[in-house]
Amino acid sequence: MTSAFFPQKVALAAALCASFLLPSVGNAQTSPKADDEIIERSFCVFDPVGANGPLFTITKTFQPIALQNGIKLNLSAYTDEKVAAEDFKAGQCDAVFLTGTRAREFNKFTGSLEAMGAVPGQEEMRLLYNTLSQPNARPLLVDGPYEVAGVFPAGAIYLHTRDRSIDSVEKLQGKRVATLDFDQASVRMVRHVGASVVGSNSANFAGKFNNGSVDIAYAPAVAYQPLELYKGVEPNGGVLKYALAYMNFQIILHRDRFPDSAGQMVRDEAVKRMGEAYDIISQAEAEMPESVWMTLPREVTAEYDKMLQKVRLSLVDDGVYDERAIKLMKAIRCRVDATRSECAS
Repeated sequence: MTSAFFPQKVALAAALCASFLLPSVGNAQTSPKADDEIIERSFCVFDPVGANGPLFTITKTFQPIALQNGIKLNLSAYTDEKVAAEDFKAGQCDAVFLTGTRAREFNKFTGSLEAMGAVPGQEEMRLLYNTLSQPNARPLLVDGPYEVAGVFPAGAIYLHTRDRSIDSVEKLQGKRVATLDFDQASVRMVRHVGASVVGSNSANFAGKFNNGSVDIAYAPAVAYQPLELYKGVEPNGGVLKYALAYMNFQIILHRDRFPDSAGQMVRDEAVKRMGEAYDIISQAEAEMPESVWMTLPREVTAEYDKMLQKVRLSLVDDGVYDERAIKLMKAIRCRVDATRSECAS
């Protein structure tokens, strides 16, 4: 599950991840055979705004760094993430920048890191990313011709509702939910609670929520102000302070087009700068009015936990999620909070 948005603050956080690729890969390359020999590599960047968008603009600033290290980095902006993924798969991009859900087709393990309810909070997310940055985790990040060179957080995904009385699983029945219909996990979850799937994308989900075409939408806190989600939340709605999932961005490489050490170098740099992304996420959450947050009673939270666990396991059984990723995240949850009911088994 991932959110259907891409505001500027998220782009800035994601760009931190994109920036790790350029100098690291450059340093990993062997020196050109001649002074005038430059290695060309293509990097396809998803930015719904296009070439003038914040993510693509920031990524361009790293081209000179790559060139100094013998790489002419040819950037291409994609407003449609699906097309970016397809071009990468077809070999037209040497590297690509995607959301975690789109990345699933290239690596089911890292594509499962956004599994619903699998990462309850920032502490669990930090432990997960630190674990995956270790050299011995590389086999999990390599899948056939692809390697996930970096995974970077974008924040917990929260349920936004136009009606504050929708505060339980039962009350979700019959409600219209803006849903990324290409994502099997999101569709499964919405249907599981008896709600109605309203197919949406990054360009229209906020408008549908704000004008009342849907009752519910899901997005991280960084989307609240930039996409004016308060127009849909106010005056009778709220934001459920419960992490449905944890959104991330991923850099994926065609392994045969980069040095073998490139992926690990990117991951080493990424983990050093992870705090910068968490600062952006924390600031966005702190800037949201306290009055919009809806805190669930402990027993209702436990009900959500059990529901998401049931759906997660069904998606593992159906081959959508990677079982190893689901088990790793459970181990991390139990390490942080051993009192969780699932930790008894």
